[in-house]
Amino acid sequence: MSSRNISFSWIIFAYIAACSSGLLYLEFCNQPNLLINSFIADLIATAVIFVFSRLFKNSSFYDAYWSVIPPLFLLYWWNTPGNDGQPLRYLFISVVVWFWAMRLTWNWAKHWPGLQHEDWRYELLRKKAPKMEIFTDFFGIHFFPTIQVFLGMLPMYAAVRLSEKSIGILDYLALFTGISAVLIQLISDRQLHQFIATRKDGDIIQHGLWGWSRHPNYFGEFLFWCSLGLFGLAAYPAGWWWEIPGAIAMLCMFLFASIPLMETRSLERRPQYQKIINNISMFIPWPPKKVQRKT
Repeated sequence: MSSRNISFSWIIFAYIAACSSGLLYLEFCNQPNLLINSFIADLIATAVIFVFSRLFKNSSFYDAYWSVIPPLFLLYWWNTPGNDGQPLRYLFISVVVWFWAMRLTWNWAKHWPGLQHEDWRYELLRKKAPKMEIFTDFFGIHFFPTIQVFLGMLPMYAAVRLSEKSIGILDYLALFTGISAVLIQLISDRQLHQFIATRKDGDIIQHGLWGWSRHPNYFGEFLFWCSLGLFGLAAYPAGWWWEIPGAIAMLCMFLFASIPLMETRSLERRPQYQKIINNISMFIPWPPKKVQRKT
């Protein structure tokens, strides 16, 4: 068995252990609030993944958590007694969530080298506070992302549990937005991997969606969480104040953390990337600026 297959075996085992731990809590807990129970189960599962990350000294165990957990909670919330959701809305949101989850998980699995590799951003975070490495690893790489995703899932909970409104135009807008979001990610990732396979030293991708946005994959991810927010608003408008912050948190993460980190690294490795910054929109796809030729 190859090292990559062995790595996947450990990942699968870790996620079975994590999900089983969360389910055990949900099965035997006495807390009557379904949302609080779900949040605690999510934290328990995260803690199990964190244990594997520390045992193997590789936080890549957490990579797939972002896309694995939301569809599982969607199923759990819909099938738990006391559900007031509407079947058609559940169908709409299921199409979006499962399409997103399968694409993102498959993209990760297809290109993940194995446990001999770890995302450079994880190591960078730990190096910033070497004496607090275990806390940085838990809170920065595992705990806070889990909270962020759970916050993003709140409108999904509203859509399948608290439906006050019948199916309307906002549901169709949410469905269109969600499918468009995943297609943007699908196309941009495909273009990126095709570019990586044929690029030469110093080349920078600037064709297709990457010619209109420096980070079209992040834009697509943000749109996905916006679609969940729209589903929540369509079902339960009174909860707008806790349905919208999830998408806002995702936007802040991309604009103030992920993108600056990626672009700083790109400039350090390829100074000519500054030309891309000058001509191509950072986030929202937009026609590139026309480069004026010197006469």
